[in-house]
Amino acid sequence: MIETIKIGRLLWSNIKTPTSEDFKNIESSYHFHPLDIEDCRESNQRSKIDIYDDYYFLILHFPNFDKQNKFIKPREVKVFWGEDYLITIGKSHWAVDNIFDEAMEQYNRGEDFEVGTSDAILYTILEKLMNESAYLLRKVGLELELINRELFGKSPAKIIERLSVTRKNIIVLNTMLKPQLRVFNKFESGKVQGFADNMEDYWGNILDYYNQMWDMTEDYGELIEGLSTTFDSLQTNKTNEIMKILTLISSIVLPLTFLTGIYGMNVLLPLQDDNSAFWIIISIMLAIGAGMVTLFKKKKWM
Repeated sequence: MIETIKIGRLLWSNIKTPTSEDFKNIESSYHFHPLDIEDCRESNQRSKIDIYDDYYFLILHFPNFDKQNKFIKPREVKVFWGEDYLITIGKSHWAVDNIFDEAMEQYNRGEDFEVGTSDAILYTILEKLMNESAYLLRKVGLELELINRELFGKSPAKIIERLSVTRKNIIVLNTMLKPQLRVFNKFESGKVQGFADNMEDYWGNILDYYNQMWDMTEDYGELIEGLSTTFDSLQTNKTNEIMKILTLISSIVLPLTFLTGIYGMNVLLPLQDDNSAFWIIISIMLAIGAGMVTLFKKKKWM
């Protein structure tokens, strides 16, 4: 279903769940390139901007949490951008649908719009997406800060899980944002001129947003690697300490086991007829144990 808002001579259409009939309608009405229509039919397309004489076609990706609010998933934003129209297609990021729904309510109330060009609408959408993405990135940063605080806690299994989830999210952010840098650089460089005048500063502002998000993603990537390395070192050190204690205990018990093994044999042994043999052997074992503990402490092994 195609929903359309009219702003003066400007049309903004939003197709949330496009059908084959919807694609045929917009292709015949606007004469879009068949390859662009084909890209709209498919999901998981690469980020790009196709430049034509009378319109632009954009495919962008922005992060969004899944239903469990745990893993980050990329959401595609597909836009046909012409001089007097803007068409957003598919199951876009929720921010796009919210902006359109608010504009539709405003249109139904008969209120005037603050924007009057397709460039201004596109800028409003991109700015909203940038703000929401930056908010999501700050949540990832907060999770890293919490992990850093709890790194020396007593729940390594939970920390491992949180580190793994956060690392996966940062990898998704990296693979999502990096390819789009060249797309937004085209706005700043002037390769994408748009249809309205004096938009250079606005496109530069969008690029600033994006560069900030990319810098945050790179910083988070370095931080998660540092936290993972620190955590691995802590766990290795704990394991070494445990093995050290067990080895010391085994070293102390070994001669005592040897002594008890000898006196457990069914052969003639010294003191076997002595009534105090038991206590003598126990005393010898205690002396050996105490001597070994003293030796380990002297060598600072304990």
